Amino acid sequence: MIVIDGHQDIAYNIQIWKRDYSLSAHAIRQAESEANLIRLRGQATLGLEDWLAGNVAVVFGTLFTEPARPTSLSEGHGQPFHTPQEAHQLAMWQLDTYHRMADENRWFRLIKTARDLDEVLVTWQQPRDAAKPDPRQIGVVVLMEGADPIVEPEQVELWYERGLRIVGLAWAATRYAGGNHEPGPLTDLGRRLLRVMRQFNMGLDLSHCAEQAYFQALDAYDGPVIASHANPRKCVNQARNLSDEMIRRLIERDGIVGVMPVNVMLKPGWRRGDPKEQVALADVVGAIDHVCQLAGNARHAGIGTDFDGGFGAQDIPAELDTIADVGKIGDELAKRGYAQADVEAIMSGNWLRFLGKVLP
Repeated sequence: MIVIDGHQDIAYNIQIWKRDYSLSAHAIRQAESEANLIRLRGQATLGLEDWLAGNVAVVFGTLFTEPARPTSLSEGHGQPFHTPQEAHQLAMWQLDTYHRMADENRWFRLIKTARDLDEVLVTWQQPRDAAKPDPRQIGVVVLMEGADPIVEPEQVELWYERGLRIVGLAWAATRYAGGNHEPGPLTDLGRRLLRVMRQFNMGLDLSHCAEQAYFQALDAYDGPVIASHANPRKCVNQARNLSDEMIRRLIERDGIVGVMPVNVMLKPGWRRGDPKEQVALADVVGAIDHVCQLAGNARHAGIGTDFDGGFGAQDIPAELDTIADVGKIGDELAKRGYAQADVEAIMSGNWLRFLGKVLP
């Protein structure tokens, strides 16, 4: 059973932390042994060996830029932008990174079309011979987390031509929409952006959108919609998570919630530095099950790990160490009584249905 992960900050980590994801997560940890750096970026959870071991066939790789102004979400490191032009340059460098990964490493493939996706999936069906190189490829679908790098809406065409297929309007607030912890509406510029995105049938990611902007964007955009990495507020009642009404509205649009196996988003009161053992896979499955119960089926839940998204192995449930372990979520779903077809839908099939709508 393959896995599709709806959210990983790969290029940002290469750009800011110089991580070499052709290595395993454990090899990266050995190279990043300084305590202060571990505190800032966490212990690596991603790496080529781990993606392959976890049967992770496709990831949504982000373009992430952070505003220079102080926000409650600020990491306090990296390369913050002051202007849309600076955000544009930083995100383009990250997009260049994905292109280089695909050009220089045969294990990575940039997914821009349905044919690209099909060809990646075929590699996971081929027989493997220990005496020969692994034939599998990891497909990368590019997702922009926070739309400020799009200097003006008409620039969407340039980004699309270079491979961008999904856009999230906000991280903190942007010129396009209010964001978590910075409430606000969908702006007039945001409405223009959505109109241009619709011309290209792009996916809209509502993760991080402020609640007002979230509902307004759903009303304004009739294309494919998701929340690539978000948990129900039933887990942790904070603005970053989704209320039941927000989830229901997404379900009505055939959207998908990528549940995050991240402790702070799963257990009330958990803080970085607390024992990871306080949170278990059962908590992840509880979040997935809540989405499924609201839907009445398993068509609207997926996995969006956000691994290496400013936290590390010490910040995820007890049974997880790297992305190689993500398949354990499927095992736990089966133990909970989910049918095999539903487990496969949650682990990959629902994301495939979404990509079927987005990819030309």
